[in-house]
Order: sequence, then C-alpha cells, then structure tokens
Amino acid sequence: MAVVRRAVLVVVTVACALAGSLNLPAVSAASFSPGSSGTGDPWFPLQGNGGYDVAHYDVTFSYEPATRRMVGTTVLRATATQDLSRFNLDFTGLTVRDVAVDGIPASFVQQAQEVVVTPPAGLARDRSFTVSVAYDGNPTHVVDPDGTADGWIITDDGAFVASAPQGAMTWFPGNHNLLDKATHTFRVTVPDGTTVVGNGYLTSPVSAGGRTTFTWSSPEPMANFVATATIGRFDLTSTRTAIGVDYLAIDPSVASAATGPVRQTPSIATDLSARFGPYPFGVTGGIVDNAPFPGYALETQTKPLYPRPPDTRLVVHELAHQWYGNSVTPTVWRDIWLSEGFATYAEWLWLERTGGGSAQQEFNSSYSRGAGDPFWQVPPGDPGGPQNLFHDAVYVRGAMTLQALRVSVGNRAFFYILRAWADEHRYGHGTTAQFVDLAERYAGRQLDDLFQRWLYQPGKPVFP
Repeated sequence: MAVVRRAVLVVVTVACALAGSLNLPAVSAASFSPGSSGTGDPWFPLQGNGGYDVAHYDVTFSYEPATRRMVGTTVLRATATQDLSRFNLDFTGLTVRDVAVDGIPASFVQQAQEVVVTPPAGLARDRSFTVSVAYDGNPTHVVDPDGTADGWIITDDGAFVASAPQGAMTWFPGNHNLLDKATHTFRVTVPDGTTVVGNGYLTSPVSAGGRTTFTWSSPEPMANFVATATIGRFDLTSTRTAIGVDYLAIDPSVASAATGPVRQTPSIATDLSARFGPYPFGVTGGIVDNAPFPGYALETQTKPLYPRPPDTRLVVHELAHQWYGNSVTPTVWRDIWLSEGFATYAEWLWLERTGGGSAQQEFNSSYSRGAGDPFWQVPPGDPGGPQNLFHDAVYVRGAMTLQALRVSVGNRAFFYILRAWADEHRYGHGTTAQFVDLAERYAGRQLDDLFQRWLYQPGKPVFP
C-alpha cells in the first residue's frame, strides 16, 4: 500500500517566484510533466527513471552488523532534463522518512521499488537541484530473474554488497540504470573493528565513541550497478603503484588462501593495459570476503568483489571489466556480451600471453561441443531475457565472437578495434550496433554476416 509520509501544498505562483529568484525563466505550470518511472530497458523496465540526470551521489549511513540496522541519508545532485513536475527514485526494502528538494520538504509516496517525489515547485528543464532522502531499516537483497541474489547480501560479520544488475536500490535511493553515470561519495559509520570498503579512494577513517566512519570517494563516472560499500572484518592495505593506488581488503578467515593472484592485481592490470589501452581509473584493488552465499564475483568499480580467494583467471576477468563493462558500459542489459564476452576473452588473451594456450585453442575447446548442445541455442547478442543474463553462452560464445572477428580481420586490425572501443567510449556507453560499425571501420569491409551468425542466430555457427 502506498503511504504519503509528508504533504506540501503547491501553488502555481510558487513555481514562478522560485524561477525568478534563481534568474530562470518562468515556465507555465501546464508545461511540466512527470518523469518516467523507467528508462525503457526491455529486461528491467522499471530500472532507472526519466526526467533528470544525476551528477553526484553523497551516501551517508550507519550500519550495525549485530542488529542489521541501517540509518542513512542520500543526497543527489542532479539536473532536470525536462520541465519536471515530479520524479521517481529507485529504492526498496527500507523506509523513507523524509525527502527534501533544494532543502525544502517535498511530498513523496513509496511503492514497490519506487519513491515518487513531488517537489514543492516544478523544476524547469536544465535546472540543477538537490534531493535529500532520509531512511532507515534492515536492508536485504533482491532475487533476480535467474534466481541469484544481489544487493545487500548479509554475511556473518557485515554485508557483501554486490549491486548488479538491480541491487543498488536495496541500499541507497537513486537513478539506478545503466545510462546515468555519476560520481560518488560513500560515508559509512560502523562499530570499531569493522571495516567498510567502497569504490575509489579512502579518506583517513575517523573514530569516536566506539564507532569508525570510512569515507570512500569515486571521482570517475560510475553506473550504480558496480557500486559497493562492503562491510566486515578485513585487513585493509594500500600501496602506490605505477597505475594508481592499490587497495586490498582480505577477510582474515581466508587470508592464508589469498596469497597469490589477487595480490598480483596491479601487475595484471598493467599487463592488460598493453592490450586495451590506459587503465581507466586511479585505483586498483580487490575485496576478498568469506561469503559463500552469493556464489559469484563482481566487477565493482576499482575494486572487484570476490566471495572467496580468486584464481588468476577470475582476477583477469574482473579487472578486464574495468575497461569493458565499467568504463564502457552496455546501453541495455541485452547487450551484456559487450561486458562478459570481452572479459572472458581477456582470460584467453592472458593464457596466450603467459604460455597457457592460445585464444584459438580456447575457442576450439568450446567449438567442439556438438551441434545439439543447448549451449548453442542461446545467442549472446540477444540471449532471450533476463533469466539468461549470465548464461554461459553470453560469456563463452561472446568471447568466441571476438575470436571469430580476430581470425576474420587479422591481429593488427583486431587489437586496434579493442583499444578503440575502450578509448572512444571511455566513461560512457555502447551498443552492439556501434561495436559492429567500429569493427567495420577498422576492417575496411562489412562484417554483418559474421556478427549475425555469432551473436544472433541460434544453433552452432559455421567457422571460419
């Protein structure tokens, strides 16, 4: 049931007066309209919201692992992209107590995964504004269409916070779609002895009264699905390297097993830079938890999140996502092969680079599956719905598509294509159609047949 927590009377003259005080043109109330409740992703139609663009999130909360209670306030700095009468925020599982727009109390309704906010006056297009949301409760995860959990995943000593594809809405309100990237600050207070690990750079923790506040700042644009503020007992170290600060957080209960690959993160990232171009962020690292429940790792921006000590292939995979998936993000979830197929192919390139076998050998191993294998019935360019978002074919057949491209255009053009994709779409987005256009530009010929066979046709493609 929808509940209105606070009501504010709105009259047309307020909008005109406010516009005058800000030296903005007065706009007829009739021209204002609500922002959409989603951004049109065919798989997650309510993910994200229309009518505004977020520039920065300032997320502040306290969390008590013993009681699992969160008390927080998130402030969004945004710009209206239309004459906006009201707008939505994605948020679920916690209770909103107050909302203010530019410091003035606003009315709101909380329903399902949406908080519908009506500001005290319409927001004219191109106007900058702030939204402050106060909330509390016991956050928990959501269950995705494929049955996996994401979001605020509770652990014995805190929370494993994996926000993809829709879990960001379980711990802070926002515009949680792939398109609206922003900078972030996470300011989290926990009991002494507990550590918080977030994206970006750490400001020196501040302790008082038995509690410690950790502040993490991410200055590069980030989509919310790769945001984290993971909480628990961690040994946290930082090291300056040639490509930035390396933060490594390891749960002491698994420290003896986390002695190899994850500690090679800076050197692996440096090696990948030779193939993909400059590392896109100022921070590398990793978070190694003891969290058997989620069963997956995630490419959280700047610091991949591992539920247990990873092997080298997994570290390579998650670091490759910093280029493909994080810096260059698919425009819609259906194009997830642009993230997972590329990261899987990075594993093959790593094996090739370190003497573990060629990318073609990896291709051949997967291609040896019989034509009747169900694997071939899920085309990675359109895997059929969110239940197949992380299907094996998205990863492996996506990587096979890249190897087929490499064989077709040759090494020189192929590696130009990989670097150009990361460079031309840095901190932005891309579609499969744009990648095909780029590949054809560097190849100097049409490649429609290759991509159609490998990305979109069910069944085993002919190779070469």
